[in-house]
Amino acid sequence: MEDETAEIELLQQNLNKTRQISKRMTTILDSFDTRLAKLEKSIYPLYNAAQILNRRRNNIDQTLARIEDLSSNQQDLAVDESLILRGPQPGQIDVYKEALERLNTSIAFNAADLDLAHTARLVQTGAQKLTQLYTKVVAEGSSGITPAPGTEFMMTSFPSSLLPTLSPVVKFLRTLPLPSTHPSHPAAQSILATLKEAQQGYADMRGNWSVKCLEGQGKRLVVRAETVDPLMTGREFRDWVELMLGTAEEEYKLLIELCPLSSPSMVASAFGTLMVPILKLFSSVLTQLINLVKKSLHKYNFLALSAYEGLLSLQRHWEDVLSRRGSAHTADKNELKDGLQSLRALCLRSFPEFLADVKMGAMSRGADTNTKLMDFTTSTIAYIERLPQVLSAVESALYALGDGNWKMGEGVQVGMGNKDDDGSIVEHFIHDIITTAISSLTTISRGARRAPFSSVFLLNNVSYLRQQLLLQPKDASVINLLSPSTTEALNSAFRTAKAGYFDLNFSPLMQTLTDDPKDKSNKGVAKEKFTRFFDLFDELLERHKFAGVLEEDPKGRAEIGDEVIMLVVPSFQRFTQKQKDKEFSKNIKRSTEEVEAQLRSLFSR
Repeated sequence: MEDETAEIELLQQNLNKTRQISKRMTTILDSFDTRLAKLEKSIYPLYNAAQILNRRRNNIDQTLARIEDLSSNQQDLAVDESLILRGPQPGQIDVYKEALERLNTSIAFNAADLDLAHTARLVQTGAQKLTQLYTKVVAEGSSGITPAPGTEFMMTSFPSSLLPTLSPVVKFLRTLPLPSTHPSHPAAQSILATLKEAQQGYADMRGNWSVKCLEGQGKRLVVRAETVDPLMTGREFRDWVELMLGTAEEEYKLLIELCPLSSPSMVASAFGTLMVPILKLFSSVLTQLINLVKKSLHKYNFLALSAYEGLLSLQRHWEDVLSRRGSAHTADKNELKDGLQSLRALCLRSFPEFLADVKMGAMSRGADTNTKLMDFTTSTIAYIERLPQVLSAVESALYALGDGNWKMGEGVQVGMGNKDDDGSIVEHFIHDIITTAISSLTTISRGARRAPFSSVFLLNNVSYLRQQLLLQPKDASVINLLSPSTTEALNSAFRTAKAGYFDLNFSPLMQTLTDDPKDKSNKGVAKEKFTRFFDLFDELLERHKFAGVLEEDPKGRAEIGDEVIMLVVPSFQRFTQKQKDKEFSKNIKRSTEEVEAQLRSLFSR
């Protein structure tokens, strides 16, 4: 116990000593803290002053570096001048651009020792050298061998091999100082004039190249117009104009990509210049086609109609393309509008002139034994068969002419006539064509001196009209253009022609077989009737050797033959039965079967 008490007392003594030492250390630390605070207050103003000096030192260093850089640029001005005057060399476009950029930077900082006018002239010279390179590459891309006429092609935009050279030049030209972007730059105005001239040259070269590519096919179109189907020529012209518009669109896209001055007004002005030679080519080709149509309107009327329809279908496309031209070109004449007016005038002339040609067909009488198809009959069918292929053009032109005004000199008022009021104007026109053709055929038939032949002539021509337009047209859409009154006119004319044929060819024959009570007392009358019958029958057979009936319609000819058999053979059989007990009946030339066979032979050829 005593040992433990002694240890405790020793520990307490040590603890007291430690506590005293800690108090002295705390006092010393508090003294250090007070001294450090006083030191910080003394040093803080010195620290702030040092920061200000550091910033000033940095500014001085940067200024000295800039001065040194400007001094270096000034020393290199002679080198840049030599490079600019030499012009851009192959593979050194970037070096040339950097030299121009350094000169523009010198002008922008307006160094005190800089000859501003001389430097501006160097910048202007550099711009001119670059535009010369630009023009040279564009000229190279706007030359070469054009596609052969007649081949399907769309003009290529630009040779892809030249774009790596041209595109960087265009990109840099667009960064050159202009009055709108750098009003204080002394060379801005002259650079603008240089770029305008280059852009004008671009438009001229691309426009002439487009013409070179298009004119071969345009000339081929005109040369072949006299030997190719006029309708096909009109369609080829439409395709050519569409190709021209497609080429113009491609050139517009290329212009936006490659023009040095890319503002909308500058692009529009350049595009207007580019389109000038193209529009001249269009006017030239169209004028040649119009002159050809004027030489022979009846021959080339469908060329005018087809071309007119083609231009009508492209009118919106045309206006869209030409609307991209600048205001300087908007006041120019509208080539499409002028062309449409000229073609429409020809179309308006063609309708009454064709109708007049059909009417004049009545003057072509020909031989009295002629039973062939008239030229105006076949031309009428060919004309009407083609109308559906240019229906929109025909309808547009007829409305411009006025309903009924195609009847020249007949005093018909617009919109008046004996046609269905609810029919279309094309139906009215076709009705007048067909009725005029029927009238001309009837006039020719009535004027012939040998009526039996004229009846065959009328039947053949009217039946052919009816067959080709109403019963079996080559183009089913023709039927849709025939109004009810037109259909009735064809059917009525056919019935009348067929009745006339039977009346003039078989009525005299049938009259010899009729019974007359007065003839019963006269025994020789029956013999005379047989004699008269066979004389007329032989004459009928001989006539039909020259006058073929419905030779263009085997089915119709067979139907006519059946009707003739039903008309003649039963009557002849009854008459011979009544006279079989007579003495002369044994000497009858032909039996009923022979008469029927000979009649069938007339309609089986």
